[in-house]
Amino acid sequence: MGKAVIRQAGYILAHAPNLLMWHGAAAQQARSQNPDEPWLAAIPDHLRTFEQAVNYPPNQCYINNITPAQLEALPRPWLNSDYQGSACGEGGEIYSETLLYALLCYVDAFDLTAWQASFVSEMQSQLSEHPQLSQRALLDNAVSVNDDELALLVKQHAAPLWLGDRLVGCVKAAHDLDINLCAHVMLENLVTKASAVLAGWQISADALEQVEYVIECSEEAIGDVNQRGGGNLAKAVAESIHCRQATGIDMRGFCAAPVHALVNAAALVQSGVYKSVLVLAGGSVAKLGMNGRDHIKHDMPLLEDMLGGFALLITADDGVSPVVNTHVSGRHTVGTGSSPQAVMASLISQPLKAAGMTTEDVDKFSVELQNPEITQPAGAGNVPESNYKMIAALSVMEGWLERSKLGDFVVRHGMPGFAPTQGHIPSGIPYIGHGLRAIAAREIENFMVVGKGSLFLGRMTNQFDGISVLVERNQGQEQGDKTEAGELSALLAEAMRKVADELEMGGDRG
Repeated sequence: MGKAVIRQAGYILAHAPNLLMWHGAAAQQARSQNPDEPWLAAIPDHLRTFEQAVNYPPNQCYINNITPAQLEALPRPWLNSDYQGSACGEGGEIYSETLLYALLCYVDAFDLTAWQASFVSEMQSQLSEHPQLSQRALLDNAVSVNDDELALLVKQHAAPLWLGDRLVGCVKAAHDLDINLCAHVMLENLVTKASAVLAGWQISADALEQVEYVIECSEEAIGDVNQRGGGNLAKAVAESIHCRQATGIDMRGFCAAPVHALVNAAALVQSGVYKSVLVLAGGSVAKLGMNGRDHIKHDMPLLEDMLGGFALLITADDGVSPVVNTHVSGRHTVGTGSSPQAVMASLISQPLKAAGMTTEDVDKFSVELQNPEITQPAGAGNVPESNYKMIAALSVMEGWLERSKLGDFVVRHGMPGFAPTQGHIPSGIPYIGHGLRAIAAREIENFMVVGKGSLFLGRMTNQFDGISVLVERNQGQEQGDKTEAGELSALLAEAMRKVADELEMGGDRG
């Protein structure tokens, strides 16, 4: 059986303050209950500008402009930092809400979106200034309407799209009666598709042409009344990013889905079913402003204004790229139990012990990397730090670590959280781009990706979920160098034998 490697990784963020205000689940539910809720009225005063969102250090870390170590060295709170960042990064990009809206036009296959005519010109202007997006015909099928027509569509229950105080577009329902195709759901699905497309475009075009299978692992389930959640968003995205040789499937598992998708992609490649698999996910509109009430209570900016996305290219072994070692993979089984100790043992210590390893043999653990500046004001604590402390405590219980070195373990094997709270986005995946670069620079030998999920949110089971896998340096190139050196030595030895034979024969003739 062959090996599977992570050839490329890309990350995107899309700034979406107006989607947060009008379509985030927390704000939308509060508005339906009590439109006069005080914190709703306070939202506009707590929204960030695009420049502020770009300069925010955790966002810079997410797109790989700064490393987790560099982020940790910056003084907190990061939201008060004067750091100056770039929208383009080593491994991704941050997009404005206007560009995100332009992508909604592009991925709209059923004329569900309608736009203010002047705003179409504004989108085109921004696109023309973008080095990559300007090369793509994103607005060819944009439907323009006048202001009165747009207002009428919204009055008829289309989902409004705002830019500040200006109504610039809307998303219409795809069916008059089916709630699974109502305007709000279609908005959520189109945004997920659009952000997944932006993530997919972080992978090189020549690589996308070779992709044979796409696994989409966000948290949105697309379908109609007869097959609610039937999918297939993966194939829809594959079409939009021109993966012409690809088919695909959606993989859903709440926050753990991306790591499930990574392991499945690696298995498909190792088995030889496919040579190139693309794992990707778009963002979640529902999670925008999820903790907004608490952020406003603490007089903070609404930091949950970013849609996240990512793409990972998994291919057959190239002898260089880091290997997904599925032989070191943990899983939370039905019989594991839901205690923190049982969960961590199933995901960390059990797979490592089976491979003859300890936690000290893993350079970095990529766990749930939620930004603590988002979660702590809401009372959820520092999630990554809590995970690292549990792994350290587990290491002490296994006899792999002295109790006095608990704090040191967290520093050496952990990192600060820097991902937006988009559910599936923080869970293990954000460090992969950094990890690939760290392995290439020989700063680390490996890292373990850990994804966990809360299946009880679906009200079908009280079960927890989780899966982990080790990513490590590819020894193929080094083995190749050794093989080549061995072959050269053998050739030299053979040549020397021939010379010796000739000299001996010459001596006989003399």
